[in-house]
Amino acid sequence: IYADPAKRLELYFRPKDPYCHPVCANRFPTSTVLLKVKRRTKKKKQLDTEEQVQPEVQFEMEILGTVATVYKFQGMSDFQYLAMHSGPDGKQTSMYDKVLMLKPEKEEFFNRELPLYIPPPIFSRLDTPVDYFYRPDIQHREGYNNPQVSGENLIGLSRARRPHNAIFVNFDDEEIPTKPLDAAVQTWKKVCTNPVDKKVEEELRKLFEVRPVWSRNAVKANISVHPDKLKLLLPYLAYYMLTGPWRSLWVRFGYDPRKHPEAKFYQVLDFRIRCGMKYGYTPNDMPVKAKRSTYNYSLPITVKKPVSHTVSVHDLKQGLGTSGASGAKKPASSRYKLKESIYIFQEGALPPYRQMFYQLCDLNVESLQKIIRRNDGTESECTERDGWCLPKTSDDLRDSMSLMIKQIIRSTRPALFSSTTSNEDGKEQLTYESAEDDEEEEEEDFKPSDGSENEMETEILDYV
Repeated sequence: IYADPAKRLELYFRPKDPYCHPVCANRFPTSTVLLKVKRRTKKKKQLDTEEQVQPEVQFEMEILGTVATVYKFQGMSDFQYLAMHSGPDGKQTSMYDKVLMLKPEKEEFFNRELPLYIPPPIFSRLDTPVDYFYRPDIQHREGYNNPQVSGENLIGLSRARRPHNAIFVNFDDEEIPTKPLDAAVQTWKKVCTNPVDKKVEEELRKLFEVRPVWSRNAVKANISVHPDKLKLLLPYLAYYMLTGPWRSLWVRFGYDPRKHPEAKFYQVLDFRIRCGMKYGYTPNDMPVKAKRSTYNYSLPITVKKPVSHTVSVHDLKQGLGTSGASGAKKPASSRYKLKESIYIFQEGALPPYRQMFYQLCDLNVESLQKIIRRNDGTESECTERDGWCLPKTSDDLRDSMSLMIKQIIRSTRPALFSSTTSNEDGKEQLTYESAEDDEEEEEEDFKPSDGSENEMETEILDYV
């Protein structure tokens, strides 16, 4: 817990009870010292029994060191849910020995008739009291409109999402936008007040002139711009594709990839590294880390959202960022840049994450480009699944990329493939794992040092 500043320290009053709900402490910086005090009592011999001699007391003090961090339990204890059953006579019966499997059990353990016991999936999300005096609505500035109440933000969301004025386009939409929304123009003009911002704007314009379709990670790898500013700049220069072969990509205003066969090189490929016993190695053997793990899941109450990362309009105007000490040491030209591996697939190199979204033009392998160019000059129809490519092109690309990655893992860890079997033709048996089977990826914090998680599928959440 101490190693992660975002975690809260948990205290369990019943440590052996797996259903015990903890109280949590927040982390605070402090500047105090740890003082060690020894109290020595020296008894004097009594010469006269009638007189009582006071013992001599001495104190020894020593400063052991400084204390920089403290944890304070300021929250209230939450409800506790016990594994108990109330009988008809009102007698409470413990169910711990019936619902907890502490050792390997036989089949009879699972076939016993027991009363229904369903613990709550989650307790309170907050543990600090809040005074609510039924105040009237807050008076906003002139021109502010309250968000419309709909079924989308009644349950689960505490507020409607803040709009970032992006234009979304579906594959089956007839028209594409040719200019940004007026609100997007005003927002960027309000923020773009220094030469650095204007330079970034010109760099992004040149990128869209060279290539009309970009992913957000590809933009981050080519220009250095604060993520919060990029959220405002992209809707100013491009629109966002929601569905089709260019989904989750930013397209230059006025450019319709559905009408240009050469746009097939900008299509997106959802690639996931295949792992499992049938491929010869398990997820734990994979030298590529997973984006998320169920073993590292933390309840919302045990995670403290960072407050210091908030960026105000004033900070954006001044060109200030929220990077840490490591980011501050980097020059401004590369402070927020990601590595090229975050969007380019190279032969002989492993992807940084197990799931990646590549544009076809960023697959820098000749054999993969041959697969993409099989129908050069004969493109006749743009479909929602395959775009301008031949049917099953994405599947063929995934198979080839999976074989390349397997060969890399085989060379680095040959012991994993000592018993790998192959088919009659000597080719590995590989089957495509459907994208629908995996969970939707969550966006994580920005990490300028080693690249951020690929959040292209959930990038829309930043703008709706």
